[in-house]
Formats: sequence, C-alpha cells, structure tokens
Amino acid sequence: MSTATRKTSGASVGSALVLIVDDFEDNRAMYVEYLEFHGFRVAEAVNGEEAVERTGEILPSIVVMDLSLPVMDGWEATRRIKANPKTKDIVIIALTGHADAAHAKKARDAGCDDFIAKPCLPESLLAKIRAHVEKGSSPRKRAAPTPKKGKK
Repeated sequence: MSTATRKTSGASVGSALVLIVDDFEDNRAMYVEYLEFHGFRVAEAVNGEEAVERTGEILPSIVVMDLSLPVMDGWEATRRIKANPKTKDIVIIALTGHADAAHAKKARDAGCDDFIAKPCLPESLLAKIRAHVEKGSSPRKRAAPTPKKGKK
C-alpha cells in the first residue's frame, strides 16, 4: 500500500504533479513511466481511500482516477476529493472500462472534470493531461457549457 512520489528532471510541463489511481500495477507502471518521460512528477495510489488521503497530502495538479477500485471506488473518492475545500479544484480525469455516454455523465456528476475510456493509450492520456495543465483554469471555470448552448 505504500506509494511514493517519483521525481523527474523534465520541466516541459512545469513539473506538474499527477496522481495515478489504479489498482492494476501494470497500468500504473505504464502511465507513470510515460508521464515521467514527458516531464511530469508522478505519485500513485492503489484504491479510492488511498487516493483521497494522498490527494490531501500532496495536492497534485491532476488526479487520474480509475473508477472501479477496491476499498473505495473512484466515484466515492472523487466525491470526497471535490467535497474538501482544500482539494475541490484539483482536476480529476476519470479512467474507466465503460466508454458509454451514461458513464461519462455519471463521472461528471460525481465531480470528474474529464473522462477517458480504457483501454487508453498513454499518448491519449498525456494529451488530456497536457490540455488541463496548459489551460491552468479551475474546474469550475471549465464547467460552463458555453459552446454547446448555441448549437443544435
């Protein structure tokens, strides 16, 4: 259950800290290695309870949250992170094996700021993470449905 923040010498993304939450070690290892290679600092958690605890301790820029987790699922972990004034503005990207619109909506309703379906190539996850880091805006600013309102 011990996790460590892995450091990197890269600074291409301002050394943003990303917390990877997944109960499968191989998935975590793949994402950690890829993100570190691209200049991110990375920490890990193996379940929802640990994700809530680690998020409060290290205050990452982004949490990549698998939604199907042991101990506490990613839905509840997300709700708890977003309910805490100290961590409510941290970006959470949901990572799930369910690619349908209902799961994407449920993830957003729980407080996730973005959604990506598994299997997920590291390049796809990197693109989402970079987009959020480069925006530098809080989740509350992104929640406004500006482009969709005028269409259809």
